[in-house]
Amino acid sequence: MPFGAARFALYHVKRLREHQPFRASGHAPDTKPTEKHNLMTDTGVPTGRLQRWGEAFTLYTERRLLFVSAMGFASGLPLLLTMGTLQIWMTEVGVSLTAVGLFALAGTPYTLKFLWAPLIDRVPIPLLSQHLGRRRSWMLVIQLGLMGSIFGLGLSDPATSPLHTAAWAVAVAFFSASQDIVIDAYRIEILDPSQQGAGAAMTQAGYRIGLLAAGAGALYLADALKSWTIVYAAMALLVFVGMIATLLAPTPPDDVQPGEAAARPQPTLHSMVIEPFQEFLTRHSLAAALLILAFILLYKLGDAFAGSMTNPFYVKLGFSKTEIANASKLFGVVATLAGVFLGGVMVKQYGVLNSLLWCGILQMLSNLIFAALAIVGHDVGFLYLAVGIENFTGGMGSSAFVAYLSLLCNTAYTGTQFALLTSFMAFGRTWLSSSGGWLAEHTDWVTFFVVSTVIALPGLLLLLWMMKHLPLKLQIQKAQATNPV
Repeated sequence: MPFGAARFALYHVKRLREHQPFRASGHAPDTKPTEKHNLMTDTGVPTGRLQRWGEAFTLYTERRLLFVSAMGFASGLPLLLTMGTLQIWMTEVGVSLTAVGLFALAGTPYTLKFLWAPLIDRVPIPLLSQHLGRRRSWMLVIQLGLMGSIFGLGLSDPATSPLHTAAWAVAVAFFSASQDIVIDAYRIEILDPSQQGAGAAMTQAGYRIGLLAAGAGALYLADALKSWTIVYAAMALLVFVGMIATLLAPTPPDDVQPGEAAARPQPTLHSMVIEPFQEFLTRHSLAAALLILAFILLYKLGDAFAGSMTNPFYVKLGFSKTEIANASKLFGVVATLAGVFLGGVMVKQYGVLNSLLWCGILQMLSNLIFAALAIVGHDVGFLYLAVGIENFTGGMGSSAFVAYLSLLCNTAYTGTQFALLTSFMAFGRTWLSSSGGWLAEHTDWVTFFVVSTVIALPGLLLLLWMMKHLPLKLQIQKAQATNPV
């Protein structure tokens, strides 16, 4: 059963931490240390520990993880085109901060994607699924729609026709959210359970490179070409990267194999819509399920609230588009990549919940560096410091968070359940953070970033409660008991 495999993976992490032989029996591990624990290198570091860290890093060279990274790029590319990059465009042409903040609502499809996730998760596309499988056929069709909507957004004018711009932004967000549904499901299904931490890191790495293209790349082009229409046309062409990865990637073992789509029984409304949500909500008590969803909503909220205004913040401090691109988009992505890879290794070495806690504390405190930047003012060196700290800690937190969400999913309903979980996360990023523009306009920047730090506290307090009363191992065990055969 799929959740038995997830439990198996968590047990594997524990065995790696103890550096003992791996068993699939589920019995409690022996606690007697092996001789390797006593071996030391010339530097005084136990060789067992070095070997474990080396084994953790070698995970990233696996072929399937390279495809996962390319698909992460495809997921990351559209996000800034409706958020950060669009915010700079709107701020540059004189749109008010309140309106810029409200444009975060264009990301509502990320919050509601669980509504159409069952369709993408269970229904094959006629003819095309017979050749590419269910997952890859949906990817290809959605990417065609994404490319067209990005072209349309670039042809709009936020200064004279903001509603027209908003409509295209919602269309981009819809196709982007739909692409996320199928890519997330593909990643969880194509990787072994013990690879989910590395898969989360590679996804985040590709995702951040996609953000780099749509962030720094778009700003460089805007500075050089003085035309946002051409910039968005270039971004639309980058969707081809995801399309190539889709065509070359392998088909997950549990997916509809090429030529088999017609032979599969047609899914019912109950199997597509009711069963995925019913399985998650009845896996534990209803109260426990709601607490898990509340944690998912709150964990990245402080980060999202601060991030909703960082680009207008840079513009208001007088940084040029090139300075913003160099620091927040280019250097920031490098810092994020370092963070996501370290976060993936932390998950492998110390477990998901411990990694979530320490990474969450660091990403919360990193918001205060922007309050310090607001006091310092236009200082490029301090901008690099602030961006580096925030992106590094945010990358660590994102890697641990994606690994956590992946392990919560029953592979019988991967796309729908992962869409449900990430929809709660997106609700914080879109609706709860949309008031950030109003707060920034009616207070000052120091107050704004201090408030964003305080907003992160409830998620961490809830995580501490879960670590004591609902540990992840217990969640996996209960999932195994309720998983359908």
